[in-house]
Amino acid sequence: MVAALIGEHWNTADVEVLAAGVDAGGRRLPSQAWMALRRLGWAVTAPEGVRVNDRVVRMAQEQAGRVHRSAVWRAEVTAGVLAAWPADPRKRTPGEWEQVRKAIPGGEHLPSNVIKGRTRQAVTFVKANGRLPVDVFELEGVPRIPRMLLLAACDRQQATIERSDTDPATALLRLQLPTRPDPQTYRDWTWVECRITLPSTVPASAVLHLPTLRLTDGMVRADMAYTHAVPKARTTGHSVALGVDWGLNTLLSAGALRLGQDGRITVLGAGGQFRAAGILAKQHRLRRQSERLHAKADQYQRLIGVDERHHLVGKHAVIRDEIRHVSARRQNLNDALAWAAARWTVDQAIAARTSVIYLEDLRSMEARGMGHSLNTRLSQQVRGKISDRMRHLAAEHGIAVVTVPARNTSKHRPRPQHLQAPM
Repeated sequence: MVAALIGEHWNTADVEVLAAGVDAGGRRLPSQAWMALRRLGWAVTAPEGVRVNDRVVRMAQEQAGRVHRSAVWRAEVTAGVLAAWPADPRKRTPGEWEQVRKAIPGGEHLPSNVIKGRTRQAVTFVKANGRLPVDVFELEGVPRIPRMLLLAACDRQQATIERSDTDPATALLRLQLPTRPDPQTYRDWTWVECRITLPSTVPASAVLHLPTLRLTDGMVRADMAYTHAVPKARTTGHSVALGVDWGLNTLLSAGALRLGQDGRITVLGAGGQFRAAGILAKQHRLRRQSERLHAKADQYQRLIGVDERHHLVGKHAVIRDEIRHVSARRQNLNDALAWAAARWTVDQAIAARTSVIYLEDLRSMEARGMGHSLNTRLSQQVRGKISDRMRHLAAEHGIAVVTVPARNTSKHRPRPQHLQAPM
């Protein structure tokens, strides 16, 4: 149902209508994706001979609506890259970088690797088709639909969740599921109880919300959403801060600073370092393995051509499966590294009793001029994920996270007699 709905409206016109935020009558669209799609008349029906209730239809519309809304940003970035196409896609001049950033809404704050990634996608399309793509929808095609249930679009007639009275670390999820693959009537649906063990990161006082159920490696996993009160982070009036600097072998370096009444900044202690040499080395090995697999898969594809009976078809399928396996390993490794680095940084801030974290902003910097191997290592860092996780964890403790320009951050080190800055 989701695939059919996305495929029907996967075009520039429909996505722009959804992004406009108003319906044909000029009324503002609801924030819930499924309600917005219904207001626009984007209907979806169950397969012939299958009976589902309206809540299942809601889940399909919610998932499709989220996919379409997420495509708006990619469409703007791709349109800007195509509008300011450089003379040499492999290396833009400073003037071409300025042009492409102006062509993208908010492009002055966009990481350079995002623009370079979109450029590489377009270059691949040009090699295959001999021309530039029209838009992101021609460049990417209809996305793959993950197997999940967005229970947030349902009400109590379809699913409920409540915390156990005896064990606060356990939640009981009740939802209606079909007893057969093709339910013919509503009698083929029944209530199922699922006990979910909550992780220690979920506070005992948190209000639980309906989760998203995903099918991963033959197991059903629940993405649990919850709400709890946190201290409000201050935007001004900070006197103690934690400065964080990025590195290569030493991923993060952090030190606490105090702003005196006379405007001077004093260093508190020697600071600390977050080293992840072993994880980064494994990450680089997986990257090189992925590059070799992609090269071999491309070679097989060139040899196979359009011959579906070629003797290399089976080997090509095996290589594609191995590529997906390696990609999943890289993603899991990056997620684990991002959470560990963010947790370490926030713990440093809590220990130093700081109210703000100053993080070096590397979005406008490029890894170049250091050799092919080192440039790739710098570009493969998970700095974006670490920043996002850091903001999430810091918000739970009322700590603000502020990014500062990277220029001269390594040249001017904090010295009480020299450095002065507003906090």
